[in-house]
Amino acid sequence: MLTKEKIIQSINALPDKFSLDDVLESIVLLQKIEMGLEQSKAGQTLSTGVAKRRLNKWLE
Repeated sequence: MLTKEKIIQSINALPDKFSLDDVLESIVLLQKIEMGLEQSKAGQTLSTGVAKRRLNKWLE
């Protein structure tokens, strides 16, 4: 789950001049990372083999 502290750290890591898109991209990336970590903790992961097979189907 995102916290104010994590979002503030993300914003503080941006350069002094940035666009709204930069802020949104930073927050969206942070959210996706947090979701992935939560899924991993819950055991919602795929083996490398399964991931490769799914990727190959998507690329067809």
